[in-house]
Amino acid sequence: MTHVLEVRFKGNRREYFTWQSEDLLRIDEPVIVEVERGQDFGVVSAAGEIAEKKCERCGACGGLGLGTRDSGSSESQAPSPEPLRLILRRATNEDRKIATDLRSNEEEVRRTVRDRVRQHNLPMKVSDAEWQWDKRKLTIYFTAEQRVDFRALVRDLAGLFRTRIELRQIGARDEAKRLDGIGRCGRQLCISSWLPEGRPVSLSLAKAQGLSLNPVQISGPCGRLLCCLHYEHDFYVQQRKRFPKEGKTVKTAEGNERVVSVDIFRERVTLRSEDGATRVVGLEQLRS
Repeated sequence: MTHVLEVRFKGNRREYFTWQSEDLLRIDEPVIVEVERGQDFGVVSAAGEIAEKKCERCGACGGLGLGTRDSGSSESQAPSPEPLRLILRRATNEDRKIATDLRSNEEEVRRTVRDRVRQHNLPMKVSDAEWQWDKRKLTIYFTAEQRVDFRALVRDLAGLFRTRIELRQIGARDEAKRLDGIGRCGRQLCISSWLPEGRPVSLSLAKAQGLSLNPVQISGPCGRLLCCLHYEHDFYVQQRKRFPKEGKTVKTAEGNERVVSVDIFRERVTLRSEDGATRVVGLEQLRS
């Protein structure tokens, strides 16, 4: 029986693989997986129905069905799905030791790459380095405000580390996802804990939620507007439908009064009468 599993790698990177065995793998169990150029080390992060739903939502397999990818069939024939890459085996203690040693070496690699970036005078910031478990590939993650011609740098690094070098440019939110951290709310960053992707956030969302429009006050550690402004927006939209619009004049037992503000959490409405007096009433009281 084939099972679809989600495997987590360094930097909260997640990919989906199949496990062709009746011997089920547990969450947080280390495994060796098949990748494009060899083998890599990861940890099972989701299994069963949860992994299948996340894999389906991911869509990286081309939409041909759960746990499959396009094999390149011609248009005259139906696409012949082939399995996603495999989980080859459980990781042994020796495999874990190799992975731990590589993680320890990556900080030194990052410092070396930063030195070479300065030597080549490139406008880029090196965020992280990640060895593939079999050392057949070294991925360097960086951020930059503009397009960077790093061909000379790649040749330099390939000669230095004697492996395939991949330089991958990422955005500020992706960098925060890889490096992780604590938000201003005191909890782990949403982008690195549960949020599947970092979607663009605009100041209009903060305005709709009645927040300060000062970017410094509504920005996260990555320097971009808080991710929570986006996924909480729908809640504010739905709740505001229960309240009269601000600025609207309503007829109450006290006469005509204008809605000054609404408090969707305490379910209260601030009203101002024609003579300038203000009062706060509950939403249910206002409706009655």
